[in-house]
Amino acid sequence: DAQLGVPGGRIVEGIDVSGAAKRALRWALDEARRRKASVDVVHAWRPPYLGARPFGPSGMDVDAIEARTRAEFDRIVDREVTGQQPGPVERIVVRGGAARAILDASAGADLVVLGSRGLGGFEGLLLGSVSHHAAHHVRCPLVVVR
Repeated sequence: DAQLGVPGGRIVEGIDVSGAAKRALRWALDEARRRKASVDVVHAWRPPYLGARPFGPSGMDVDAIEARTRAEFDRIVDREVTGQQPGPVERIVVRGGAARAILDASAGADLVVLGSRGLGGFEGLLLGSVSHHAAHHVRCPLVVVR
């Protein structure tokens, strides 16, 4: 693993569609250019909960939902990634919880970058649940972007 300030290494950035996450992506990509590092951009999603059978709707097309999710994720990343990235930008889409996806992806990373708040929770909180969880559990430096 690269040490902070040493060229190379791997940065993990967690993204959703919030403004803070998009600013965090820009920050992570800029930092990767400075370090000559690769970036793993991680997006976690869950199928919508529609209730249990026999009372809830059935026939939800989870594959179609995942395809739409990946397409939106790609649009967000494509807007920010330029041909100037020195290392690869890996796109990781995970079905499941965001906190677990970030922790799993951060194994062996040199830096984790997250937006301060995603779309859930309470407006007034400085940290959202994912960035709060990461602050307590990642094993490398963490940058939280507002």
